[in-house]
Amino acid sequence: MPAPAATYERIVYKNPSEHHYMKVCLEFQDRGVGLNAAQFKQLLISALKDLFGEVDAALPLDVLTYEEKSLSAILRICSSGLVKLWSSLTLLGSYKGKKCAFRVIQVSPFLLALSGNSRELVLD
Repeated sequence: MPAPAATYERIVYKNPSEHHYMKVCLEFQDRGVGLNAAQFKQLLISALKDLFGEVDAALPLDVLTYEEKSLSAILRICSSGLVKLWSSLTLLGSYKGKKCAFRVIQVSPFLLALSGNSRELVLD
């Protein structure tokens, strides 16, 4: 009696991670503009609200780290809201009448991946 044929099932996980992490930097055309952490988060929420409305402005968004000197931050967003956040940051053009732009430096589903940048690695 021959052995039964083996059956295989292919399973593909397109995005199993619940969150994505973004390293971003806010740049102003004029120097000397400063924001604290609360103002920075409010700017993120207002960018979402301007582009997508009240419902999408309520996406779970966390500012994990923020540096006031460089206006850079690491953000955590649910994976389903990544594209919405990214597009709203890209289209943001001003804050309180001053021209600005967000630069997305790195994006990863793993927080540890944002700890280093191979492009800035200096070997001795």
